[in-house]
Amino acid sequence: MTTAELLGVLVLLGNGVAAGVLFAVALSVVPAMAVMPADRYVYVHQLLGRNWDPTMPAIVLLSALLDTALAIAADDGSHAGLLGTAALLLVAVSVVSHFRNVPLNRRVKALDPGRLPADWSDPRPAWRRWHLTRTTLAVTALALNALALAT
Repeated sequence: MTTAELLGVLVLLGNGVAAGVLFAVALSVVPAMAVMPADRYVYVHQLLGRNWDPTMPAIVLLSALLDTALAIAADDGSHAGLLGTAALLLVAVSVVSHFRNVPLNRRVKALDPGRLPADWSDPRPAWRRWHLTRTTLAVTALALNALALAT
């Protein structure tokens, strides 16, 4: 196996894990949390969010770096374009996560589920929108990576 082939396997593995986790959350967790009473939502959100950092950001950013390396080393423009675009999409996943979802997560983590403030603003609609955005970006990156690496 060449170095490029090994990097390709690692890219598909990392991007696939990231897209799969985001897809699973979008498919099951987000709808379940949307129908919970506010106090249960806060409690569940706090439990579910404990172990994502730093694992998911590292997987996404490492996959983007590997994609970039593969794009630079690509023999032709079409493969380089697909891999480079996938890298940019993965960086966009990280940007959306860091600047949109993480601040909302921090607000929810700071709450006491038994004592929600009277002026509590429910973050679920915004969190869902941004989560679906990053899920779409990650799945699209995976499709581009698969296309580039399979051809």
